[in-house]
Amino acid sequence: MPLISPELLSVLRCPVTGSALVQEGEELVAASPDSNGQKLRYAIEDGIPLLLPPELLAAATAAPSDQHDGGRHDGKPRHAAG
Repeated sequence: MPLISPELLSVLRCPVTGSALVQEGEELVAASPDSNGQKLRYAIEDGIPLLLPPELLAAATAAPSDQHDGGRHDGKPRHAAG
């Protein structure tokens, strides 16, 4: 189980409640409950926290992988500073 560094945890916040996050196993858990009284949980995949609100996570995981990078595969950044 990869641990998220304390330095990173100190700056990460729940995208819904704005509260701090604590690691519990393979998930980060919001310190404060949402408007429904539930503490939101966020998966950690390959050491990367997936901090998407629940309603957006399903859409993001359902999208084909070429949609995540705008379909660009030439190695150039999409938003290069000019």
